[in-house]
Amino acid sequence: MSIWWSLHLRRDAASVPLARRLLLGTMETAGVDPDISYDLSVALSEACANAVEHGGGTARGDTSEAFRVTAYLDGEKCRIEVADAGPGFPGATGDRSRPPARPAPSDAEHGRGLCLIQELADHVHIGNKPGRGGTVVSFDKVLKWRKDALLVAV
Repeated sequence: MSIWWSLHLRRDAASVPLARRLLLGTMETAGVDPDISYDLSVALSEACANAVEHGGGTARGDTSEAFRVTAYLDGEKCRIEVADAGPGFPGATGDRSRPPARPAPSDAEHGRGLCLIQELADHVHIGNKPGRGGTVVSFDKVLKWRKDALLVAV
């Protein structure tokens, strides 16, 4: 079984729960174990929140007020990618190298998103898009299925 979808969303806080609900609905319909679905939905929410907060272009007159979310449920794995048009990570190269995700200070109100994604997913790639800039966060997780799943991977 293979399911995929892609969304082009406004950089607005209301886009985050929209992406999360679509992912949860897709995984519920496919029969993915609820614990796996929850982990991936939290990771997706963090990646989307980062795109909303940091994903705007830096050039004057830039109209890139959107970001893209793509999800693939393919066989036994789910891969999610969130791409924005922001300035990217300083010091990261265009080959999607992985900048370090450092834990935020205990009293900080922000700064835990990338660490959460790394804890909730099996594999994480964080880097800058080659060429015109922006950040790409992609992560995947091996799926487990409910016993009553209608769409079980074969």
